[in-house]
Amino acid sequence: MRSFEFFEPTTLAEASRLFAQEHAQLLAGGTDLVIGMKALTETPQSVISLQKIAGLAGITTDADGGVSIGVMTRVRDVELSEEIRNGYTALAEGAAEIGSIQIRNLATLGGNIAHASPAADTVAALLALDAQVDIASADGERSVPIHALFTGPGQTILTAGEIMTRFRLPSPASGSHYIKHKIREVMDLAFIGVAAAVDMDNGTITGARIGLAAVAPTPIRATEAEELLAGKSLTDAILAEAGEAAAAACSPISDLRCSAEHRREMVDVLTRRTVREAVARAHA
Repeated sequence: MRSFEFFEPTTLAEASRLFAQEHAQLLAGGTDLVIGMKALTETPQSVISLQKIAGLAGITTDADGGVSIGVMTRVRDVELSEEIRNGYTALAEGAAEIGSIQIRNLATLGGNIAHASPAADTVAALLALDAQVDIASADGERSVPIHALFTGPGQTILTAGEIMTRFRLPSPASGSHYIKHKIREVMDLAFIGVAAAVDMDNGTITGARIGLAAVAPTPIRATEAEELLAGKSLTDAILAEAGEAAAAACSPISDLRCSAEHRREMVDVLTRRTVREAVARAHA
């Protein structure tokens, strides 16, 4: 590990000023950054810890019935939160897929998203749950839908000095579900991640959102599949159409984990499964 300066700001303004400098990195849980620094794949000249900034951790209920999750909230807390497990089940399921319990007790939700991996375990659920991301800098604050956050593998729209602060989720969908396609039971990167959230009214899907991970340069929404489901009752034929549309939305690659063809085929299969389970949970 190369030498670096270490800062522990107590305000977002101070953190933003430090982060705007060249070759600076933010430290949240450190489960990615510290490993990268030891391997010399990350060589920041300065590291800015967010630990001492008040208000960046915790899960709170918003006035509109949704929830806000601070970027410094531990992944394990997201996984175990009764509010998340009951109202935003897909997100709890995604959080539970990250590494080991030891990792989840250190890792933060913000870190999992800020790393901008197309295969991040919480990102498909946040897409399906229609999350907004609050961003702060010395110049002020802004909020963007999470689908607009990513520009490429490891890349986001964040500019110099901008720091994500919270994820805001609207009122819960009727039902949601996340499936991670992998080989090992634990501590494995996703071959594919698929999350679905549905709103139901008297057996009709009034709205559907499908998030896909690890099948394109960035996490994506399967919008055509969503449109096919909206206004319909769940049938095998509709599920088949939605699965095919989700697969068509992908632009996967072949790598050491699996082929592009396998990814595309499994997006079709897993979209059907996640939507079916989300609808079943809505009826439960």
